[in-house]
Amino acid sequence: VKSEKLYVCSSANVRAGREVTACRISVHVEWFSICLRVVVFSDLQDIQKKRQNKDLVELQGLIDAHFECRKKEEEELIALKERIEKRRAERAEQQRIRSEKEKERQAKREEERRIREERDQSKKADEEAKKKSALSSMGSKLQQPPRGGKKETEREKKKKILAARRKQLNIDHLNEDKLKEKIKELHEWMSQLESEKFDHMERLKRQKYEVRKPFLSKFKGGELL
Repeated sequence: VKSEKLYVCSSANVRAGREVTACRISVHVEWFSICLRVVVFSDLQDIQKKRQNKDLVELQGLIDAHFECRKKEEEELIALKERIEKRRAERAEQQRIRSEKEKERQAKREEERRIREERDQSKKADEEAKKKSALSSMGSKLQQPPRGGKKETEREKKKKILAARRKQLNIDHLNEDKLKEKIKELHEWMSQLESEKFDHMERLKRQKYEVRKPFLSKFKGGELL
């Protein structure tokens, strides 16, 4: 009986030990499973976090590249506007310079035309004075005044010629350029008078020589005889 009781007790102890062992194993398995799930979940979180970080980095790079490209485009647009404005200002300045030069050319042409007209008028006036002087001289020759009044007539004729050639010199309204032109015109007129004076002197010398030539020839003939 004792042996049976011992056997029963030992069997119960064995079963209890087995149950405890099985329970312990089950607990360890459950704990290992929990730990494994925690590790796997942690790894998954790390992987997901790394992927998110990578996506964020790529997204940030795209955003930075976009803004950099946009900034570059804005700078190019500003530079283009500045070049357009500069070119527009240069064209306006060139147009202004061309307009001023054209005005200067027109003013110069008008001034040259006015000077030519004044010169032509002065030349015509001189020619008219010469014609009047020539007609007056011819009239005085045709009249043939007496010998006693010849000097007076020649003097009056010279006065008339000088009066006809004398011009009223009005230079108060002239500017510097016009004064230069007037001086040039007067110089040419004086040169013309000097030339005419020289011609008259030469003509007078020839006339005197022609008058004295017969007497000189007679005098030389007497010496030869």
